[in-house]
Amino acid sequence: MSDLTDGYLNMQLLRFTTAGSVDDGKSTLIGRLLYDSKAIFEDQLEAIERASERAGAEEVNLALLTDGLRAEREQGITIDVAYRYFATPKRKFIIADTPGHVQYTRNMVTGASTANMAVILVDARHGVLEQTIRHAYIASLLRIPHLLVCVNKMDLVDYSEKIFEDIQTQFNKLAGKLDIQDVRFVPISAKYGDNVVDRSVHMPWYEGPTLMYLLETIHIGSDYNHTLQRFPVQYVIRPQSDKYHDFRGYAGRIASGVFKPGDPVKVMPSGLTSRIKTIEIMDKKLDIAYPPQSVLMTLEDDIDISRGDMIVGENKAPQTGDKIDLMLCWLSETPMRLGGKYYLKHTTNDLRCMVTDVAYKIDINTLDNIYDDKGLSLNEIARVHIKTTKPLYYDSYRINRFTGSLILIDEATNNTVGAGMII
Repeated sequence: MSDLTDGYLNMQLLRFTTAGSVDDGKSTLIGRLLYDSKAIFEDQLEAIERASERAGAEEVNLALLTDGLRAEREQGITIDVAYRYFATPKRKFIIADTPGHVQYTRNMVTGASTANMAVILVDARHGVLEQTIRHAYIASLLRIPHLLVCVNKMDLVDYSEKIFEDIQTQFNKLAGKLDIQDVRFVPISAKYGDNVVDRSVHMPWYEGPTLMYLLETIHIGSDYNHTLQRFPVQYVIRPQSDKYHDFRGYAGRIASGVFKPGDPVKVMPSGLTSRIKTIEIMDKKLDIAYPPQSVLMTLEDDIDISRGDMIVGENKAPQTGDKIDLMLCWLSETPMRLGGKYYLKHTTNDLRCMVTDVAYKIDINTLDNIYDDKGLSLNEIARVHIKTTKPLYYDSYRINRFTGSLILIDEATNNTVGAGMII
């Protein structure tokens, strides 16, 4: 497995999402990360300096680096998912800065769906709030592998070690109910940079790593499932030229597992078997391929394969069925219709489905189950049952985030209305 680990380290890409209650300092924290890691240009810095002066701020307001929409700047809040890209010599980063308001739950689900890590901010003055519980639950629901709790605004509580430890205790009680595996805590002051990139001189009692050190060194090589071979076919390549007269290749992105030439494989849904002949990237033949590489694969046998089919390990096939049980986050302002029909997109497979039942809804502030309400409105999360027009081949979201996730699309508007995690 060392080859896999080396491959991931060479990629050096960490996707993380930030979440927190209103005014917890998410935008300031990201601004501080960009500023202290020298990831902004001089003209950007000059622009936010001028904007800070116009607003009457005593210091440079680093939150202006991320709250790019005019409506956000005017209200002093984040209202949309803002993606930011920066890099250090050790790793590249994609940040999804998500809103803290409960009415933007769908934004957090969208921003966190592909994250390796969730950074949850807690205001040191207020401790763990209902919003903190909600954000931790969504991180748990989406199976984000790593959770980093930043206790922010330590400067406003005199850098108190006791307050930091109390918040740790509060959160750990919550984490025990949510099946979160890797939780870490860092006391910070985003405004002044304490323990963000550089160690704080105000908190000598904290001997752990800084936020940036954790971001640069957290191990993400094992975040993908390397056991289950799953290759959704996106496109069938048939050049039909004199040079490649009989060529048939299958292009797509590896969802999970490790593939090598010679491996025995099965094609879903037909169940036909073959062996991998070659794996290529840009005319370069590979001895091994793994997620999330996009590759071209050829098989030793001529099998009828189309977009939406899946090449899988011969002895580890996915589940197959037309009755699916899933946790669904509703993303649309138009409520879900019980018995309603929707388009369903799962990996590269497109089909139709009907919502047959709502088992229960989740109160995302208390984590209680609500059994007597069968409706589902914007930002609500529920366990639902659907029936598909043809069998779906899938894994549970718990063991495979990619083959265990799907989206529902409104047939009339073509809008994405639901994000589902298969149970």
